[in-house]
Amino acid sequence: QVQLVESGGGLVQPGGSLRLSCAASGSIFSINAMSWYRQAPGKQRDMVAVIFSGGSTNYADSVKGRFTISRDNAKNTVYLQMNSLKPEDTAVYYCNFRVLVGSKYDYWGQGTQVTVSS
Repeated sequence: QVQLVESGGGLVQPGGSLRLSCAASGSIFSINAMSWYRQAPGKQRDMVAVIFSGGSTNYADSVKGRFTISRDNAKNTVYLQMNSLKPEDTAVYYCNFRVLVGSKYDYWGQGTQVTVSS
């Protein structure tokens, strides 16, 4: 039984920073990618950052240069460092671990609220 547990969300002023963490509570193997998604009320859930098994990363255009995704494979943990936060970054952030062993399987975190407001 695997669960992804997120932490690090909260309220921050524009220009501030937050660091999100997402850790798997159980053993998980063959992780193809770890990623972060976000969803604002009434909007689609969009990918904001992904780190692949080989270490390469991709970011949504809206967060490039401000967000950094990283991981600690030994701890099965992925991080999202968010700098220069803007009000439009306000959303629930979800982590995702994609396992690919013959076919794909996605594990999702419970979501953590990030609010950027004065």
